Amino acid sequence: MRRQIKNGIFRAAVLLMIGCAAFKMQSPSVTVASLQVIEVGLLEQRFLFRLRVQNPNDHDIFVKWMSFDVTINDEPFVKGVSDKPYTLARLGETMVDVAAVSDLSGILRQIGALREGNKKSVAYCIRGRLFTGLPVELNFENSGVLNLPVPAEK
Repeated sequence: MRRQIKNGIFRAAVLLMIGCAAFKMQSPSVTVASLQVIEVGLLEQRFLFRLRVQNPNDHDIFVKWMSFDVTINDEPFVKGVSDKPYTLARLGETMVDVAAVSDLSGILRQIGALREGNKKSVAYCIRGRLFTGLPVELNFENSGVLNLPVPAEK
């Protein structure tokens, strides 16, 4: 009887491992589509990020909530979370609006960095996690460079 139980547990474990290997998910691509200032206070600033979330997988992904942070020139800028659930269609995309917060020190660091030297661009990085309700968290990271407008010569 014990041997049958051990064999049953072993077979279930093997099937579970095979199933997990077959269900390997790629992380979605998350990019910033737009950014809007919501509120500017002395100690805190609030922004609304519109994020484009793309699903490279051949199956829908249910997202319960997400969290992310954005750095500019490798310095922390904002952190955001959203508890709005949505479903990412297989091989599809959706736009998600997420509020984010920055504190005074983050803004001052960015202003100070821009005033130093002759910056023509800023590097940014958005990274975070999508929580699916399964025992799976999907991490994402996307970075790029924004060219700053050049003042006209007089």
